[in-house]
Amino acid sequence: MTNGPGSKEASSGTGLARNLGLMGLAATGICAMLGAAINVMPFALLRGIPEIGPYVLPAYAFAALPAVLAALAYGSLGSAMPRAGGSYVYASRALSPWWGFIASFSQWFGLSIAIGVVSYLLVPFIRDMAGALGYSAVAAALERGPVRVGISIAFLWTFVLVNVRGLKLYERTLVPMMFLMFALGGVVIVSGFAFDHGDFAAALMASEGRPVPDAPATPLQLVPFVTAAVVLFATFIGFDSIAQAGGEAKNPGRNIPLAIGIAIASVGGFYFLFTAAMYHAVPWQFVAEEAAVRDVTAPGLLGYLLPAAGTAAILAGAAVALINDLPAMLLAVSRMMFAWAEDGIFPKGVAAVHGSFHTPWVAILLSGTMATVGIVGSHLAGDFFLGIDILVTSMLVNFGLICLSLVTLPRRNPDLAGEVKVLGRPAQVLVGGGGAALLGLFLILHIVKDLSTETAAWYFHSTWVWLLVMGVASLIYLREMARLRQRGVDTDRLFRTLPPG
Repeated sequence: MTNGPGSKEASSGTGLARNLGLMGLAATGICAMLGAAINVMPFALLRGIPEIGPYVLPAYAFAALPAVLAALAYGSLGSAMPRAGGSYVYASRALSPWWGFIASFSQWFGLSIAIGVVSYLLVPFIRDMAGALGYSAVAAALERGPVRVGISIAFLWTFVLVNVRGLKLYERTLVPMMFLMFALGGVVIVSGFAFDHGDFAAALMASEGRPVPDAPATPLQLVPFVTAAVVLFATFIGFDSIAQAGGEAKNPGRNIPLAIGIAIASVGGFYFLFTAAMYHAVPWQFVAEEAAVRDVTAPGLLGYLLPAAGTAAILAGAAVALINDLPAMLLAVSRMMFAWAEDGIFPKGVAAVHGSFHTPWVAILLSGTMATVGIVGSHLAGDFFLGIDILVTSMLVNFGLICLSLVTLPRRNPDLAGEVKVLGRPAQVLVGGGGAALLGLFLILHIVKDLSTETAAWYFHSTWVWLLVMGVASLIYLREMARLRQRGVDTDRLFRTLPPG
């Protein structure tokens, strides 16, 4: 590792600098959560689960419950173990190093591919925005494969370099874009509540000469309701990015749980208002009918009611949300790699820290390379949903293990358990046990849905790909642990204490 010359900000043992304040931490979680999914998932949901009908909002509220429990678990453990690669550190110290590594490795793989997917999806939003504003030639140029891939890679590596250059530039980039994202998203909320179903019916008749379909009787059904909640839960993925930055947070015992609370509350509230506004303006039965035959998005639906400039503003909000995903997610995945290398269960060179910028530059570059594979893979395959499904599987496992970690920490590591500052012990058991149970249910439903879907080959099932990744992670773990023991390292002691911080 390389420490910065004479830097008073650098942590004593790692070379990372605790430069990330409460606003930067909260922005990391918010921007990693609030991507373009909110413009798609609450509406595309009706294609796969039409039985959910008018109950999308209650399903969203139910999806938030395990996310809140996982957030409380993260905040509690983060107050006691504020280190880089938070989720890996929590599980390895509270459960076992094997569980910590393989769960975080699958999370790293899923998030890295998702970063590539996000980069690849960004260009169509820019294309549609150009089309809405009348720049048809620009929109046509953005349809070309080499142009799309090139722009995607350029966006990705711009934020790779932002991450390498240090947290001050990172924070100055992310925080203003976060406020811009909320402002542009607010256009949807204001517009949605300004119109009603009558306005939409009139606009649809005027533009296409057809009526809104009648709403069929749709009683609430338990299995479709919970299945829809599992899908919507994916939009809450991202707040754990705050925990991964634990080694660079100022006043981490206070700021990590507080930032997680701010992120989950603000994004959850925004999601609910956004979805409520959309369904206030657009009848659910129209969304269901359209979703059955084509991709539906918030800009496309509100386009019936808004002028071109309004539609462009919504598309710009979605594009900004996608752009904001990149630096926050890159920070998260690179810090997991750094933490593995710090513990010695990954090649030690990955823990190298830049002498001037105090960032884990090797881990950042490696994560950016894996994300580039995600871009190229999305383009060649012509589909990105497999990567998203792998990510959801990884995060359900990871969040479940974090909840379990809150329950088991006192038994495995009582000294660290005494440092938890957020919840008392009865609340820890309730939150950890309840979160693990709910997330386990969500995981089972997700796997059943995946394996029951017909695909062209086994490797299009996210469950089998995830298990393959877990196998690779186990082989890496066994090799590196054997090397540690050959060097005489007391691995039991190593994984009962925190890394340098």
